[in-house]
Amino acid sequence: MSNEEILKKGLTDFKSKYPLTIGWRLKKHSKILLEHLHDDETIRYVFYAQKNKSSLDVTSTGIIAVTNKRLVIARDRVVFGYFFDSITPDLFNDLKVRSGIIWGKIIIDTVRELVILSNISKSALTEIEEEITSAMMELKDTVQVMR
Repeated sequence: MSNEEILKKGLTDFKSKYPLTIGWRLKKHSKILLEHLHDDETIRYVFYAQKNKSSLDVTSTGIIAVTNKRLVIARDRVVFGYFFDSITPDLFNDLKVRSGIIWGKIIIDTVRELVILSNISKSALTEIEEEITSAMMELKDTVQVMR
């Protein structure tokens, strides 16, 4: 299966399992993500969320993908341009989960910044935490073995 097919199926599955997660313009964000994947990179897990600090801001949707090499976040801007973030295993420190009444947040602590993903369906938080944490720990182990 190609990365494009994995991405489409993953987003469709996530949307049907967790319909309360807020997300807009997923096709536009997907295009940015696919442009930035390396040839030898494959998507392991994908979801969408708002990349911001406030649950009231629902205009900064991004697609977050865990690949076999890193964690990536792609966001297409409404007017022009886009944002793309890449978190490699050596920059990943920790992950926190914050659950509210309806939505929750995933806070990724990196060496340089805190990445806050918000407006995620409360029931999706455990799955996202498990996928990101296990992938990053595996990738960190792989990098250490190679050194």
